[in-house]
Order: sequence, then structure tokens, then C-alpha cells
Amino acid sequence: MPNIEKKILRTVEHAIGTRRMVQAGDTLLVAVSGGPDSVALVHILLALAPKFSFQVAIAHLNHCLRDDESERDEAFVVSLAEQLELPVHVERQDVRRYQKSRRLSLEEAARQVRYCFYHAIASKYGYEKIALGHHSDDNAELILMYLLRGSGPLGLSGIPPVRDDKIIRPLIDIKRTEIMDYIAVKGLDYVEDSSNRDLQYLRNKVRNRLIPELKAEYNPKLIDSLNRLAAIVDAEERWIESLIQPIFEKVIVFEEQGRIGLDISELNRQTIAVRRRLIRKAVLEVKGNLRRMAFAHVEAAVKLAQKGPDLGVLDLPDRIRISRQNDVLIMSREAQDLRYLANGPLLSLTPDYEYRLAKPGQIWIKEAALKIRFSEIPVEHPSDWHPSGYGTGVAYFDMDKIHFPLVIRNFRPGDRFSPLGMTGRQKLKKFFIDHKVSRTERTKCPILLSRNKIIWVVGHRLDNAVKIGSQTRRILKVELSLA
Repeated sequence: MPNIEKKILRTVEHAIGTRRMVQAGDTLLVAVSGGPDSVALVHILLALAPKFSFQVAIAHLNHCLRDDESERDEAFVVSLAEQLELPVHVERQDVRRYQKSRRLSLEEAARQVRYCFYHAIASKYGYEKIALGHHSDDNAELILMYLLRGSGPLGLSGIPPVRDDKIIRPLIDIKRTEIMDYIAVKGLDYVEDSSNRDLQYLRNKVRNRLIPELKAEYNPKLIDSLNRLAAIVDAEERWIESLIQPIFEKVIVFEEQGRIGLDISELNRQTIAVRRRLIRKAVLEVKGNLRRMAFAHVEAAVKLAQKGPDLGVLDLPDRIRISRQNDVLIMSREAQDLRYLANGPLLSLTPDYEYRLAKPGQIWIKEAALKIRFSEIPVEHPSDWHPSGYGTGVAYFDMDKIHFPLVIRNFRPGDRFSPLGMTGRQKLKKFFIDHKVSRTERTKCPILLSRNKIIWVVGHRLDNAVKIGSQTRRILKVELSLA
């Protein structure tokens, strides 16, 4: 056996054993893209399978992003599985459609779809572990990317060799050059992903430009140095976590599925470093990960707890909402998409609200500091009434076209209506943008609904469906006043 093969098998065996990646009898689902890393991984695991008493199967996701290349990769992996006589699970997903529907970067969309696929297959067929081909160069690249983004210590701890006792990375101590040497010695075929050379992606810039420059001009052992940094930070993070856990348990007011409440007074007694960690830990418990959670998000939550309004709301990516309810800071994962800014969180001084009105009368919307009065007006000549509701505080409706109870609430993502004087339906968000309604105003603006349909964007525009017409015999007058 050539030296490189012996070295790699010995290194991977050590990684699996010392990190307890597998147990005897486990079945491993190996993610194989067709590239050199994943091809080497499946061959290495097959060589070590007798020693650890595990079995191997292959999973391949066709992202449908590179046309003929994607088809070629899928065919290659299927052929590889047949040659090795291994079970293979192949699926196709329209990643671009997923990306657009979730408003994600292409890389993040592909990652989410890919991991969902792996976990679904593992769950369906009973695979205990999911093996991925990340190696030490990948780890170094990620650390540099986090440095460039201004990450905290958790990001600098790098890629975890084992995650949730499910995801394992047996090649984490192997360099890319060693993998290519192994491929050459074994005479293994693989396919190249042309997108790995596309410099529009930050990772490719780091891999193909930044790291070679740093190695050539500053530190030829850069990969080793960055991986050593990750190991040091990871060890210290584990130690700090052991100190934070008892404080976290003390600060928690309640914990349930998808929601955690923190005692604000107890939280604010901690140092700023501890407060940040407690908030991150609460989000992690609710969300399951900290992806897309930036420093700005954590700082906004710290400020909300320290000096924010008693009923303030902070909307973060991935449907995470942090709300202050007097003395409790609540982290929750919502069922629908939330409002947030591209470069940071959206702090709304107005929490979500909803009121019901069973009959004409007066109602106070405390969140918007408005009173709304509803009164019925009989009319003999509807032609004398001109359409209203174009940006005024008074609106008139054909009362026979609406149905009590009416609902008054604030703006929700996906809201649509048919603006008076226009044809067709329009997203309320677009209406606000077109009419230069600020984000702050949008969160406060009451929306009047009848039978779950918007009939008035209060103070802005009626819906066509409830306008006064020649057949109108009763009119509902609605007028605003400051509370």
C-alpha cells in the first residue's frame, strides 16, 4: 500500500475513533457529489468499514443548476454506486425556485435543500450517520470567511467534525493536496464542478485567490495555522459554554416548543459579553442553528432588553422573532415570513395586533395610538357621494358589501388588495413602496378586513369591492382620530 494511502487511512481512522463518529453496526449515508473529496471519502470509508463494523450507502442531490454538468454528475454517481455495489439515493430539486421563494443567496438555498435531502433520506431509510467530505482546507476557508465578515469566536471555531451526533466529517484532518494524491495513487475517476472556479462566490475568491496569496507571501503553513486556531477556539468555546449554561438556566422564565422567555432584569445584570451569549444561546435553542444571525441582530436584542419599549418587536431572518413583553424577552420561531432589513434587523415599536368589532361603534388601537369610529349613514342619492379613502382620515363604504365582525390588524407579509381606482390586485407591500410609506409607518398602519379580505388600508386607500355605487342604500362612515 503506497505511503499516502496508509497515511490517509490512519488519519481518518484516528479521526473517527477519537471523535466517536460511529458505533459498531451503524449505517452511513455518504454524500457524494462526484467531486474528488466525496469520491475519496466513499472509498476511504469502505476501506475502514470492516474495522469499525459499519455499512455504507450513497446519496446524491441533483441541484439542477448546471444543465448538462448536473446530469453528468448524477449519472457518474449512479455508475460509481453500481461499481461499488452500494445502495444509492438520487433526487432532483429546483434550487433556483427554492432560492427565489425564500429570498436566499444561491449558496444558502443549495445548502438548505441539500441538508434537507440528506436528513430526509437518513430518516426514511434508517441511516444512523450522514458522512460529508469536508476537509482541513474547507475548514481554513470557512475560518477566513468568518474573519472577513467580523465573526465572533463561535465562527472561528470552524466546521464541527461531529454535529448533533448525526453529521460526521471523517476527512476533517486531511488536506486537499493529500486527497488529490490519494485519488491519483488509487486511479479514481471523478468529475469537476465548473462553478468552483466562479469568482462571484466569496468562497471561491478565498480559495483561489486569497489563500494562495497568503501562503506565498505570509505563511506557507496557513492551512495548519488556521486549523490550529479553530481547535484552540473550539476548546475554549466548550469551556465557556459550561460556564454559561447555569446562568442560562437561571435567566429562563419559560421554555416550550419554538419559544423561550428570558427574565430581562436578570439578563441585564450580566456583563455585555454574557448577555450576548445568552441571547445567542436562546436563539440557537429555538432555531436549531445560528446561520444568518449576525452581530447586528444580537446587539439589537441586547438594546431591546436594556432600553427598548415594553412591547417592542425585533424580526430576524428565518422567521425568528424577539419580542419584549414588559419584563420578559421572548424568542420564537414564527410560522410565516417576517419583516427584516437586508443589512440588519427591523425593530418595530408596534407589535402585531388584531382587534374585532362586532357592530358599528368606536375602537381604540393602542399600538397605533388611534381611535376609529364606525357609524351607519342612510342615503337616498348615492350618486351624490364621491369615492373617498384616498389618503384621508375618513372613508365611506357600501355597508351592504361588508360583513361584521370586522377585523383591524397591522400589516402582514403577503397582504393583497384591489386599490380603489385601479384594476387588478396588488401586494400591499408594493402599494406602500409606491406611495412612499416608510417601514415604521407600515408596521403601525391599521388594516381593516371583512371576511378576511382587506377593505381599507386605513388612512390610505379603500378596496374596490366596497366602494359606493348606484345601488348603495346604506353607508358606513369610518373616521380616525388620535387617541
